Amino acid sequence: MATPSDAARSQSEEAYLRIRERIVCLEMAPGSVVQEARLREELEIGRTPIREALQRLALENLVRSVPHRGTFVTDVNITDLSRITEVRVVLEGYAARLAAERAAATDCDAIRELLEVLERGGAADQNELMRRDQQIHRQIYRAARNSFLESTLERYFNLSLRLWYMVLDHGVRLREAVEEHIALLRSVLAGDGALAEESMRRHVIGFEQEIRKVLVER
Repeated sequence: MATPSDAARSQSEEAYLRIRERIVCLEMAPGSVVQEARLREELEIGRTPIREALQRLALENLVRSVPHRGTFVTDVNITDLSRITEVRVVLEGYAARLAAERAAATDCDAIRELLEVLERGGAADQNELMRRDQQIHRQIYRAARNSFLESTLERYFNLSLRLWYMVLDHGVRLREAVEEHIALLRSVLAGDGALAEESMRRHVIGFEQEIRKVLVER
């Protein structure tokens, strides 16, 4: 039976995930004021879970509190892109290597399903392609079987996603970027850690180059 503390944690987690999604998808724009009352009304979640979620998001650099002014969604700039990529290219490559070496049977089943979807192709729109990309990255994180690494990667991935959404309607090669994961997933299933790491590093570097090109041109 769920205890009151379990229910409180569950509400806090729900608030965190739903607010994070709004920030990542730019529904809550960079630099905008976080309106707690509006979030409580729209999410139908109480004051305490909302505030706990915002504290967690502040630790992940998605919001910031300014004394006597309020809480704001953090800004995004091209300097962030290079710094985030410096972290991701190392850690995500390593996670891909670990996934190839450690993936459990359930991980392999999920990876096969993702691979089948990619190989079938189809006329997925930009939002669907974004969802696929997120599913793939997060499955690799889980398959690495290191909760500390997974939570760190999740933090930097969410920061990167905001950059993707910023340029989504400016001609980025999103479909090609997602399809790059075919080689990655195949190498993980084959247990080839070196190739998995190389594939992921190449993908993350390509991500930065694609985003940087659009941001510089804007």
